[in-house]
Amino acid sequence: MRGPLALGFAWGLLVASLVFVGSSWGTIGSAATTSAPFDTAGWKTDFSRHSVPLTQIVSGGPPKDGIPAIDRPRFVSAAAADTWLKPQEPVILVAHGGDTRAYPLEILIWHEIVNDTLGGMPVAITFCPLCHTAIAFDRRVGTRVLDFGTTGKLRFSDLVMYDRQTESWWQQATGTAIVGELTGTQLVPLPAQIVAWDLFKRAEPAGVVLSRDTGYRRPYGQNPYLGYDDVRSSPFLYRGPKDGRLPPMERVAAVSMGTQAVAYPFSVLSRVGVVNDTVAGTPIVVLFAPGVTSALDQESIAASRDVGTAGVFRRTVGGRVLRFARAGGHITDLQTGSTWSVLGRALAGPLAGTQLPRVVSDQPFWFAWAVFRPQTRIYQP
Repeated sequence: MRGPLALGFAWGLLVASLVFVGSSWGTIGSAATTSAPFDTAGWKTDFSRHSVPLTQIVSGGPPKDGIPAIDRPRFVSAAAADTWLKPQEPVILVAHGGDTRAYPLEILIWHEIVNDTLGGMPVAITFCPLCHTAIAFDRRVGTRVLDFGTTGKLRFSDLVMYDRQTESWWQQATGTAIVGELTGTQLVPLPAQIVAWDLFKRAEPAGVVLSRDTGYRRPYGQNPYLGYDDVRSSPFLYRGPKDGRLPPMERVAAVSMGTQAVAYPFSVLSRVGVVNDTVAGTPIVVLFAPGVTSALDQESIAASRDVGTAGVFRRTVGGRVLRFARAGGHITDLQTGSTWSVLGRALAGPLAGTQLPRVVSDQPFWFAWAVFRPQTRIYQP
């Protein structure tokens, strides 16, 4: 069973499973509008302040914190995680201040937010399954450190988060507060990349992994959104403009720098392997590699199809702009002949050990990127 029918069935299973395990279910708009088209009971949010029409916000099914964020994350070694993570399973790699961590999508798919501290920085690791947006944010806003939970609401199918300090509501795809006291405030995004577990543990042997010991009972490793990412499917509860330049569920490597946004379709990247480009005057390279399973395909994430992954990096090293190519299954730079991984790290050659500077990027479905950045340029080889 695939497509919309499968999604409805899977969503029903998700809601049922959350109830069964006893979780805690409990166009620019005018700021003058105070009435909300949804129940505001139990919220301290100032609904008179908002930057989008409240009518664009809909219930996703679960109530406030019905999908519980992880507030006290525990971590295990790569060796310990290797007993339950399969080689091609997707994890979110985030590195800062000498700390490198993997956040498995098999856990994030059930929690969507991890409030953590990485290299001394308070961070929020977020994942919206309906949009396939995996984004890390700095949780600091001015002198405040925020922590986030799920509202149970969606806007354009994307997770609407809230901060527990002011109960302002935030659009996960953009990191912008759209309702409440902090309306208009922008979180700072951090580089994050979805990679295969096997690649992470080989590249970062000292890295740690988010533990399944979350304090909640969930069937980690199972996908409650069976068949959702079929390119022929439609996004769930999507009520927004449609950009027909790509199929709505096409994965893209997406970059926004300055006033420019570019999307690199996975269907193209899987053929060319490497893209040398310039965005907002910055030379970048987009690298693609197979070997990462979808988190939204089969019931078992480990048994799902290979969709690959992409990484986006600045391609200036030591004042020299490099140009990359794929040949014989290897990625090399033309200037030194060094070989590189999809993590932007030189594996051999004169530049061995060099790490290209990471660019903030994402791997969303096309519809989820295009609705927030309609002027996006789509890369064509």
